[in-house]
Amino acid sequence: MTQAIAAPARAVAAPLPEALLSGIGENVYRCYQCSRCSSGCPLADRFDWTPNQIMRGLQLNDARVLETRTVWLCANCQTCTTRCPQEIDVTGVMDALRIEATRRGIPPAIPEIARFNALFMGFVRWFGRIPELLFILVYNLLERRPFRDLDMGLRLMRRGRLKPQLHFARPPRVVARLADTKNKVAYFPGCAAQSSAAEYDRTARAVAEALGLELIEPPGWTCCGASAAHATDAALALRLPLRTLSTIEKMGLDTVTSPCSNCFARLKAAEVAAAHDPAAGREMEAVLGEAYRGAVRVQHLLDTLLDRVSLAEIERRVKRPLRELRVACYYGCLITRPSRVTGAEHAEYPLKMDHLVRALGAESVEWSGKTDCCGGSLSLTQTSLALEMSRKVLDNARACGAEAVVTMCPLCHMNLDARQRALHLDRELPILHATQLMLLAFGRGADEALLHKNLVDPRPLLGSKRLLDPPAGSA
Repeated sequence: MTQAIAAPARAVAAPLPEALLSGIGENVYRCYQCSRCSSGCPLADRFDWTPNQIMRGLQLNDARVLETRTVWLCANCQTCTTRCPQEIDVTGVMDALRIEATRRGIPPAIPEIARFNALFMGFVRWFGRIPELLFILVYNLLERRPFRDLDMGLRLMRRGRLKPQLHFARPPRVVARLADTKNKVAYFPGCAAQSSAAEYDRTARAVAEALGLELIEPPGWTCCGASAAHATDAALALRLPLRTLSTIEKMGLDTVTSPCSNCFARLKAAEVAAAHDPAAGREMEAVLGEAYRGAVRVQHLLDTLLDRVSLAEIERRVKRPLRELRVACYYGCLITRPSRVTGAEHAEYPLKMDHLVRALGAESVEWSGKTDCCGGSLSLTQTSLALEMSRKVLDNARACGAEAVVTMCPLCHMNLDARQRALHLDRELPILHATQLMLLAFGRGADEALLHKNLVDPRPLLGSKRLLDPPAGSA
């Protein structure tokens, strides 16, 4: 788990290799310049220094690495960390270098990203959770572009997916222990679930209910910190998710699931840190005033559905098989990567979502873009770049014969669905939450699947496949 780089005792800054070793436990001298980090990076051609050049610069204690665009533009997609044969957390190194550059007073090479991160963490401290609409408005005002994404914002608001509301959340001082935990799983919806991803949250809850799984939202849960926390304040990036895990542990639940891949990644990283980093445990004990025993397992919703319910049971619930529907299962960056944190069996070419949609009767196409980055962390700060990355994903899916893309991440869905109009494609590609497909296959219909909430309307495609008709034998 990334920790803050400790300030040196002397006025003179410690050599960067020593600071990284003492701060995050990464020995940059283990890098032997195989360049796999750079060859796999989706943004390497946009960097001024490639990732392997950053590593070489660190080995030479070249402080110019702190002035590069690379450390700020890194999308935190975990490709470099996943592919490093020496198991160096290259993404964590990028985070640590941002923090060290700020500590040394070095101006950020991409100021808008630094402003985004600072504002995000300010909102987390003020509100506990991110009120999306207010955050976007304030950020755009700071960037002197108040009407940016206005068309997309209005379309989301008309569909009830971007609401002018505030949330004030604080961890509870007293947590009631559940008397009965059978078939109950803690549910961390994430900030987007209350606004831009409301349809994903509602369909996820409906699917769980249909499968006999009770999702319990922890009282007073707060934002996990997302990508901004570990790029600005490593201690807080650990404290935020661990505080929620501590609440869940007190509730007597042994598992927490999240439908958001970013939230899952932060909670999972905290789980791993608490289990393997004694310093993290001591810090949390000081913050909480009591020990966190590490009794809570973190899962993504995809894993929870397959582990707690099983594919066989899901297939048994199907009333309207999704035959003749060809979909590309898009996992994005963080559901499986890096595997030493997520525990994923196939980090680079996962298959669990493919198995799920096949159990629903749909055809899952083979394609190479299923874990490519859509640029979600850059969506507001580097929109044009995020659009390029999203287009590559969509082009790859279409080239492989997909009629729709299926996701299980609200950020990926937002980038691919809501921003698709800005790509000016000759034909739009519907982007569906897997939970929407599950409800359709369970015979719930288009209204319960909230298909009208999607900005790229999937109903013409699904109607042409006769998948919106009432299931056989229904009234």
